[in-house]
Amino acid sequence: MAPAIHLRSAVVVVGRFPVLAGVDLDLDEGSVSAVLGANGAGKTSLLRLLAGLVPVEGGQATILGHDLGTERQALRHHVGLLGHDAGMYEELFPKENLVFALRAARLDPTRAEPALERVGIQGRLARTPMGQLSAGQQRRVGLALLLARRPQVWLLDEPHAALDSEARTLLGELVEEAAVGGAIVVATSHEPNLVLPMADRVITMAGGVVIDNQPGLRKPPGASHVA
Repeated sequence: MAPAIHLRSAVVVVGRFPVLAGVDLDLDEGSVSAVLGANGAGKTSLLRLLAGLVPVEGGQATILGHDLGTERQALRHHVGLLGHDAGMYEELFPKENLVFALRAARLDPTRAEPALERVGIQGRLARTPMGQLSAGQQRRVGLALLLARRPQVWLLDEPHAALDSEARTLLGELVEEAAVGGAIVVATSHEPNLVLPMADRVITMAGGVVIDNQPGLRKPPGASHVA
């Protein structure tokens, strides 16, 4: 069976600079990959490519059968990206933000409340405008949106940032549940001690390319492809 994510010599150029300079990577459904590397290695650029936010300028790039060169818009319904910014309206309550996002994606808005409850945003917190929540609480709301959208690909950029120990444990549970359900999870991190235990692939980047791709600690339901 073909890998769900397939990159061969994938190139992404920002301005005139190749932020990805020929990435090779194959990932299967149900896999959890930790992407490590120094600042500027290409980790966030890789997530942006997989999210369909930047065009591939060279090589091959397909996700779930969609060609990133020609079908980026179609792909976005299947991908969820948790970035450094929650990307929500500060004046709206968490539920209002989720309902707005779900309706914009033509998804069931009743998914919002149970997703927020799952991440511990309820009671007083649920009635607090986003702009008044702490960074960690806003991060939880971002996770709730991922849960509510139910994407097939989870892209997590420094997902442990701003989370307390309880929320970090919850994040690990949510990632495992998503992967067991068949989702592909790709997480970048500067904190290997936090991300490595939940990953079955450890991908190291430098200079916009993958320089190492090794098995991780997690044991996935099926075998993974190795780039």
